[in-house]
Amino acid sequence: QVQLVESGGGLVPAGGSLRLSCAASVSIFSLKAMGWYRQAPGKQRELVALVTNTGSTNYAGSVKGRFTISRDNAKNTVYLQMDSLKPEDTAVYYCSADTWYLGYWGQGTQVTVSS
Repeated sequence: QVQLVESGGGLVPAGGSLRLSCAASVSIFSLKAMGWYRQAPGKQRELVALVTNTGSTNYAGSVKGRFTISRDNAKNTVYLQMDSLKPEDTAVYYCSADTWYLGYWGQGTQVTVSS
């Protein structure tokens, strides 16, 4: 079992920045991957960024060059640095964790970007 707690969401003007944090209840060394997804009203949940246990990363095309996923192994925490935010980035952002057998979700944190 893995518990995930997100923080760092809020209201920011277009062009601004936010950093989201996701604290895991287990050592992230034991996880296959951690990532961030987002879901806007009326839309499917979509992958934003992913980092694997080997350090490889993957980003949605819409956020490449603007968002950066990183991890702090000592703190069992993964971050999403979001720069040059756009109103289209407005969504609930969810932290995810994949073990070798099961997947887990955090509760989500709201990000709202004003125009």
